[in-house]
Amino acid sequence: MSLFGSVPAQAALPTPVSAATARSYLASLSVSAEHSRDGYSRDLFPHWTTISGACNTRETVLKRDGTNVVTDSSCAATSGSWYSPYDGATWSAASDVDIDHLVPLAEAWDSGAYAWTTTKRQNLANDLTRPQLLAVTDNVNQSKGDQDPATWWPSRTTYKCTYARAWVQVKYYYGMSVDSAEKSALSSVLNGC
Repeated sequence: MSLFGSVPAQAALPTPVSAATARSYLASLSVSAEHSRDGYSRDLFPHWTTISGACNTRETVLKRDGTNVVTDSSCAATSGSWYSPYDGATWSAASDVDIDHLVPLAEAWDSGAYAWTTTKRQNLANDLTRPQLLAVTDNVNQSKGDQDPATWWPSRTTYKCTYARAWVQVKYYYGMSVDSAEKSALSSVLNGC
C-alpha cells in the first residue's frame, strides 16, 4: 500500500559527486558502442553478498534507505517505510521495494564489465560506498530494466540531477564507457543542474 505524507527529499543513497564534477567525469569517459550482450548473465555479478552477520546487501540497503525499519533474527525487514525517490511513493512493505542497481548489471556488461574479473563485478553489484544501490518502487525498477539514460529517467524531474550525478560517478569509478546517446542525455540533464 502506498502511503503519502511527509517524506524525505531523497533516500539515503550515498551523496553523488557535484554536477560540476559529474560533467568533468562524463567528459573523460570513453564513448563507444555498447558491447554485445552475448554471454551476459546476472550470475556473473554475485550480488546480495553477506555484509554483517545474517544481513546481506539487499537487507542492508533496506535498513539504510528505510525509516523505522524492524528486522527479524534473519535480518529480513518485518516493518518500516520506504520512500522511492524515482516516483515519490512511500511503501510500508519491503516486498513493494526493489533494490535498484542504479547502473544496471546488464548495462555495466555492455559498458566494459564483460572483461572484468568476477571480484570487480561483485564489487559493483554490492557497492554500498558509491551511489549504486537504492531502494525504489518495485514496478518502477522493473520498468527501468537495463535501460540507460538515453531511454529511461526517474519520473520525478526533481531527482533527475541526482540520478545523472550518481550514474556518471559509478561509470567513472568503475571505468565503464558510455554510448553517444547515453552521453548526450546525461550532458543535457547535467548542464541544467
